[in-house]
Amino acid sequence: MDAAVLHNLGTRPQCEQFPEPVAGDGEVVVHVHAASLKPVDKQIANGSHYAAARAFPCICGTDGVGHLEDGQRVFFGGCRPPYGAMAQRTVVPKAFTFPVPEGLNDEVAAAIVNPAVSAWLALSLRARLAAGENVLILGATGIAGRLTVSIAKLLGAGRVVAAGRNQPILDSLRQASADGTIQLDRPAEDIQQSMIREAGEFGFQVVIDYLWGKPTEAFLAAITNRKFAAIGAEIRLVQVGESAGPAISLPAAVLRSTALTILGTAGIPNRSAMVDAVHQVLASAASGKLHLDTSPIPLKSIDAAWERDPQGRRIVIIP
Repeated sequence: MDAAVLHNLGTRPQCEQFPEPVAGDGEVVVHVHAASLKPVDKQIANGSHYAAARAFPCICGTDGVGHLEDGQRVFFGGCRPPYGAMAQRTVVPKAFTFPVPEGLNDEVAAAIVNPAVSAWLALSLRARLAAGENVLILGATGIAGRLTVSIAKLLGAGRVVAAGRNQPILDSLRQASADGTIQLDRPAEDIQQSMIREAGEFGFQVVIDYLWGKPTEAFLAAITNRKFAAIGAEIRLVQVGESAGPAISLPAAVLRSTALTILGTAGIPNRSAMVDAVHQVLASAASGKLHLDTSPIPLKSIDAAWERDPQGRRIVIIP
């Protein structure tokens, strides 16, 4: 069968022949329709992710959409190494397959689950977003960030503010679902003042941070009290990504003057929470409440697709 085969860390996968998968106990073979190409797939392939491949050759890709032997169309994940999603067929645990609703096409279903489930769990499980609470999203102009804006609204957030560098996307978010926006491509002092203004009287109770680095430092400076005062509601900051930098400077005054809790996404959550999030995301996408633009590319062009920038779309590999 054709597959996106990786022979060494740090190289690009090539479309090559690979042995057919055989299902073991509790496993199923999936005939793949579409597999998304995500940043995590590239990190695994270049060795920078903690789940990087350790045996070669192997097939790239962590999840996708396909059909089982009985014809059922499913979203799948958890491919058993050396198999991956970017192949004509793969093998996964039966428990890691989820029915795809009618009306949701293969490409969108394959692309939307990973970033949307991550956002859903960051908001509901880690931040424990309550109805009416205010949310700030640092990095809202990326694929995951834009979905987070919509999901925060679906989960009952009061005010949702989107922060990012891409002004046209910020404008579109303001027109669609964001209650406010912050342009991050400005001096730190200007960003701090914008954050203070957008926080308003009631502040932010939840921050989903895809950036880290300087934007996070600007937020911490904005919330630091400069005088003795009663501490307001707790702020739960969930650290998801580090596209603006891997480290921050955290002054002690931030923690002494604010009710700030910093959380990580903590890897894979409990199974029931993840299963519920997958079903919620697929249903919301099928009903049009969540959407993601895709750019389908044939598996035979995986080498060229690997470094392509689809400009706000998710590349989906079609075997």
